[in-house]
Amino acid sequence: MLEHGGNLDDAARRYGLPPEAWLDLSTGINPHPYPVPALPANIWHQLPQQDAALLQAAQAYYGTAALLPVAGTQAAIQALPRLRIRARVAVAAPSYAEHAHRWTVAGHAVREVPYARLAGAVDDCDVMVVCNPNNPTGEAIAPDLLLRWAARLGARGGWLIVDEAYADATPAYGLAQALAATSSAWPAGLIVLRSIGKFFGLAGLRLGFVLARDALLARLADMAGPWSVSGPAQRIGAAALADTDWQATMRARLQADGERLQGSLAAHGMATSGCALFRYWPHAAPDAFADHMAARGIWIRRFAHGVRLGLPPDERGWQRLQAALRAWPHGAT
Repeated sequence: MLEHGGNLDDAARRYGLPPEAWLDLSTGINPHPYPVPALPANIWHQLPQQDAALLQAAQAYYGTAALLPVAGTQAAIQALPRLRIRARVAVAAPSYAEHAHRWTVAGHAVREVPYARLAGAVDDCDVMVVCNPNNPTGEAIAPDLLLRWAARLGARGGWLIVDEAYADATPAYGLAQALAATSSAWPAGLIVLRSIGKFFGLAGLRLGFVLARDALLARLADMAGPWSVSGPAQRIGAAALADTDWQATMRARLQADGERLQGSLAAHGMATSGCALFRYWPHAAPDAFADHMAARGIWIRRFAHGVRLGLPPDERGWQRLQAALRAWPHGAT
């Protein structure tokens, strides 16, 4: 099983500090979640029907009618490799590890391609997978370039899968919005994944969307089966996606917090990349920095190639982070 952020039980076992004592910066999830509305009591004992309000809100929010609700985008990440015969798959790297893992275990020929070399791989694969903005580095590819790649792949029956889990804070990255702005038809080979978990801070809701042509969405819906998205998730998701005032306020807040995090790290000599919800620091010895933070009760995401830090939830968390950064040995960067 792959390691992911938010694994506070692992932190507690490794360092002997109970989960509630940690400042968890490991996930890149908005620490200011959407306020969940009150739910009617009968929603808990009725089988979930397809909520028209959710579809209407999602179609307006994403700018397309061609979408399918799923039980978190992880469900789609696991299902999509099962819809193709053995394919040559290029996965942008480094990125969310589940993409390469799921295509590999499904029997496809997978190679991981650095972002700087993706353009050269478009004509040498059947499926390309890109996170945009990327998790964990924050790298981003212009929508018009991605749409050109989708057209080239789609022309020969291929797919371009774009995971936009972190696009909500910067809507200009959204491919559906880019297509809607030009009144363009949905490209044959384009599949976009969107998540409620990150920007809305509702990872436990397990709600996401697949944006694609109807024929592919029908295959995914058949694979998922009935009642795949819970009634409470649909009701809460509809409210969050329709609340444009909350969205605008939160985007401004996250941009400010993201800039604050970048500045705090830069003040200690750490040149980072990222997006509004996290910063990534490439480091030759990430374990040393991660252990330093863990000794102070701060859990971050470590990789072989660097570390990622999410946003603190409150001023006390910011001050804990600042104290830990000040204690990091000068020159250890």
